[in-house]
Amino acid sequence: MSNTITSTHYNFPGQKSVYKGKVREVYNINDQLLVMIATDRLSAFDVVMPKGIPYKGQILNQIATRFMEQTKDIVPNWLLATPDPNVAVGYVCEPFKVEMVIRGYLSGHAAREYSAGKRMLCGVPMPDGMKENDKFPEPIITPATKAEKGDHDEDISRDDILAKGIVKEEDYMLLEQYTKALFERGTQIAAQRGLILVDTKYEFGKTKDGKIVLIDEIHTPDSSRYFYANGYQQRQDRGEPQKQLSKEFVRRWLIENGFQGKEGQQVPFMSDEYIQTISERYIELYENIMGEKFIKADVSEIHKRIETNVLAFLQTL
Repeated sequence: MSNTITSTHYNFPGQKSVYKGKVREVYNINDQLLVMIATDRLSAFDVVMPKGIPYKGQILNQIATRFMEQTKDIVPNWLLATPDPNVAVGYVCEPFKVEMVIRGYLSGHAAREYSAGKRMLCGVPMPDGMKENDKFPEPIITPATKAEKGDHDEDISRDDILAKGIVKEEDYMLLEQYTKALFERGTQIAAQRGLILVDTKYEFGKTKDGKIVLIDEIHTPDSSRYFYANGYQQRQDRGEPQKQLSKEFVRRWLIENGFQGKEGQQVPFMSDEYIQTISERYIELYENIMGEKFIKADVSEIHKRIETNVLAFLQTL
């Protein structure tokens, strides 16, 4: 797995700082632009796995940047260019400290809360009489606070966000409006691919001139859950699990091997063969979500390739 990219150490012209997230590494250029590199790191339960997944960074970057292009008519975004399969370049923004999570179905975290007897999530009521993976009457927005490094994101209500001054009311109203518009567009695109967009999260920032824009990833298998539309209702009627496209398969494998990110737990050993199967699943996710064949980029000298492409782009500015 030597041809994966799990960390970067570039020094670009005008570089001011580097932020290393769970998966992406972000280089600040002259406080004007951000060079965001999608690595092949895999995060689950807020823990980064020891080995990189071949082509994962390329897959996430290409899905996210394509969806940015497909939604820029309804919501402005930070993206300027994609000079490399693993790289997105955009404008410096001040991120909002909340993630806008939107759910069309009772799945994942919402289903776990529901089965524990809760009928309110982030201040939003959930109807009685639902079962896991049922569709909500209307999509619900269940925000989460952005975790500091290593911490888990936490549910928060709109009222708490406003009361604590995390986001100004006029800005938050626009975040909700954008979140609903993006989810509606994502739902339409998914339907064209025979998929259901179940839930997802969006992150927003504010540019230097005060404009709110979409940042980070959008509609990727790391930030979203998809079901196959074909057979969805039959599976619900029979009480069967839904066929889904997300990284849930990794979480399930980890749980089966005794890991849920809890204190004292060790990440189970991932063989090269298992890493390869994860890579193949991500390629399958890409091809289903995008409706096209995945073209593998040349990874023989991936670090050099990224550096060459970014430098060439920066010289055009």
